[in-house]
Order: sequence, then structure tokens, then C-alpha cells
Amino acid sequence: MVKKIVCVVGTRPEGIKMAPLIHALRRKRFAVTVLSTGQHLHMLHQALHFFDIRADVNLSIMEKQQTLDGITVKVLKGVGDFLDRHPQDLALVHGDTTTTMASALAAFYRRIPVGHVEAGLRSGDMSSPFPEEANRALTDRLASLWFAPTERAAANLRGEGLPVTGNTMSVTGNTVIDALKIALAKKHDLCEELAGLQSFTGPLILMTSHRRESWGEPLESICGAVTDILNRNDEVRVLIPLHKNPSVRGVIKRHLGENERVILSEPLDYPDFVWAMKRSSLILSDSGGVQEESAELKVPLLVMRSTSERPEALEAGTATLVGTERSTIADTAFRILIDEAFRNSFLNRGANPFGSGDASERISDMILKFFSL
Repeated sequence: MVKKIVCVVGTRPEGIKMAPLIHALRRKRFAVTVLSTGQHLHMLHQALHFFDIRADVNLSIMEKQQTLDGITVKVLKGVGDFLDRHPQDLALVHGDTTTTMASALAAFYRRIPVGHVEAGLRSGDMSSPFPEEANRALTDRLASLWFAPTERAAANLRGEGLPVTGNTMSVTGNTVIDALKIALAKKHDLCEELAGLQSFTGPLILMTSHRRESWGEPLESICGAVTDILNRNDEVRVLIPLHKNPSVRGVIKRHLGENERVILSEPLDYPDFVWAMKRSSLILSDSGGVQEESAELKVPLLVMRSTSERPEALEAGTATLVGTERSTIADTAFRILIDEAFRNSFLNRGANPFGSGDASERISDMILKFFSL
């Protein structure tokens, strides 16, 4: 009997990281339903389209200025209603979003096994990142299968006393590396904002910031650091894809919108963002996934946070924590741009600690084993 698996995605990063796994599961003849909650509607579906995937079900929950509890309620009810009408043998969720946590809870209420892709990540601080640290910890408590990207993540799960065994948990690598390798192999035409950078040969900094804990004064400080970097280096340009949230884009536009060496763009489609990361001399970001992608692309990364749930990147030397202090960000960035030995300390490294691009196959094999027991 063919087993039915629902893969739930809500944000663009979820779509990107689940896409290779969806294909792997379909190659193994599972009956896969892709359910989009639409937490990030347009950006999510753009990402899925790049991987030749469409959502079979779309809850379209997105609305302006949506709240965390509002998202939770809509996802819990919407996913629950789907599962009542279309019972599944397994629900797969990814990472640490509100979609992830609420979907896992909906499946748990119906005694449907939950598989957590990217399980076991921990910063150790419930307030950073917020609310992601709580979301992933709660999801792991509700799960029946845990796909840990690294040995450290697996150790976190064991240390929390979860009922993990050789049949229910595996260290798989992260599917974001699978997705990145697919994107690097595909040819595409760059968007208008990036096409103008193809002839630029100077240093390019890519900056992204969207975390809730960075809103307000921390983001003001980050923008000040970018201004300082530009003032200290006449050749550098800064590319900033603006997050859709007005709490983010309003601050960035106010501080940096008039600087002719700052390129402000709408959120980049995934292949454009991959090109921008690869082209950059330096990345400034508070993202989680970028910590894994920059390690594969061998681009120095300054993590503008006080904690990281991916300590492997810090230990491997592929990234460093700089917080949101203006002078720390600016001084470290400037040193990378002018000090070749310091820059090379980010580049001279071994294998990517987040995997080699076969995580999706490892996960789908484990699911086959789970159903055969």
C-alpha cells in the first residue's frame, strides 16, 4: 500500500529546503502532498516554482501585519481541517517557523507521526532567535522522526531525553546544501537589480536582516555600521534585499536609501540570491540558513546576532558572531576587506559541516525504513 506523506511549508526558506526532499520522496513512490500555509505566500511559491514544484493545497493565511498567535491559529485549524479530510501516514515539517510548530501540533492531535527535518538545532536562549528557538524545541517534543543535520544537533536531542533510537533519528546533513547545489547547476537570467552588478569588479557586501529581536534599535545600529563601512572604503557597494515587513524596510530606507552605493531591492528570487551570495566579498546577516550556505560557497559571514543555533559554522571558522553593535560590525567588516590573511581565515577550511548535498536521499531512505518496520 502506497504511504501518504504531507509536506507542509509556509515560508520561502521552508520551501527551498523541502524541495529536494519532496523530489526524493516522489522518486521513491510515496504519495506526496505539498501543503502551503502561505505564511510567506508570494516568496514561497516563487521558490517552489524554481524547483518545479507546485502546492497541492494552499491555505493562503498571509495578511498584512499578521501576529504570531494569528498565524498559529490559522495554521492549526487549516492543517487540522486538511488532515481530517485527507488522513496521512506521515506529516513532514521543516525547521523552526510558526507554520512548523502549529502544523506539527495539528498532526500530533490526530496521532499522525511527525517527521522534523532540521531537528535538534538549539541556541540555548528562548529569546534569541525569537520565536524560532521555542518553535523548534516544541516541534521536536511532538515529533516521532528526527532528521538532525549535524552530530551536535543529534546530541541536543539525546540530551533532552527525547525517545530517539537508531530507527527514529539520523544525522542527515542539511537539505539546504542539496538545494544550493541544484541552484548552482541551473542557468538563469539575473533580475534587473543584479544585472547591473555583473560588470562591477569591486568589493560587494550582501546584507540581510529580518529577525524580530533585531527590530528597532539593533537595526538602527546595523544601518549605522553599513554607513561606517561605506565611509571607510570608497570602492565597496552594499546590496540589501529588503524584507517585506515595514518594521525592517522602513528603517533601512531611512538610513541607507539615499546612498548611491547601496542597492536596495525587493526580496530576491532564490537563484538571484544564490548568485548574490556567491558574488559577495562579505555577507552580513542574521539569517540561519545563510550560515550554512556561506560555508558551502566559501564567503566570509558576519552573523549579526548574539547567539547561533549553528555553532558548527563558528567552530569551523566559516562565520563569526558580531552582535548588533555598530563599531564591532564595522571594524570586523573593514578588516575582512583590507586584511587578506584575516579574510583567508574564513576560507581555508575543510568539508562543510552541514553536509555534502545528499541529505534528501538520507531522509527519504530513513522514512522507507520507518514504514517497513
